[in-house]
Amino acid sequence: MSEKNDKEQEIQVEEPVEQTQPAEESRKKSRKEERKEEALRKQVAELTDNLAKKEAELAKEKDSYLRLMAEFETFRRRSSEDRLNLISSASAKTIEGLLPVLDDCERALEILSKSSDEAAKEGTLLIYNKLMDYLKTQGLAKIEAKGEVFDTDFHEAVTQFPASSEDLKGKVIDVVQNGYTLGGKVLRYAKVVVGA
Repeated sequence: MSEKNDKEQEIQVEEPVEQTQPAEESRKKSRKEERKEEALRKQVAELTDNLAKKEAELAKEKDSYLRLMAEFETFRRRSSEDRLNLISSASAKTIEGLLPVLDDCERALEILSKSSDEAAKEGTLLIYNKLMDYLKTQGLAKIEAKGEVFDTDFHEAVTQFPASSEDLKGKVIDVVQNGYTLGGKVLRYAKVVVGA
């Protein structure tokens, strides 16, 4: 039995030595795995940081792009408005230059109404109507003043005249020069005589 015991002890002694070797190998493996995991964690952290930086840069560039597009749209709208205003003001200047011609036609019609020359009346009326029709298509409108209540937005008082009746006070008695609007804006105020 002593031999058996010795053998068993040898076996028992040998077993722990064999078991320690796999434990050391597993520790080495676990250390390697831990190092790998740590390296992977570092890589993931670096990649996450890089991703966050790139997302921030992208957001900044997108914001810059949107601001630039909004600024361009504002510029485009403003330049088209300026162009329209320029055309409209040039048109207004041209039409304003034609108003004295219109006044002359009206005076000629008034003088010709007392004349017996029908051909001159008819010709002058034809020219006046063609000119007035064209100007109306451009947005010109005559300010009706006679008999209306005096309005400083459309009328310019040249003088005041004593009213013959109470209901003519504050109203336009006579029109010295017709006024006109162009596109709803006063181009020339009507020069009027107001009842006092």
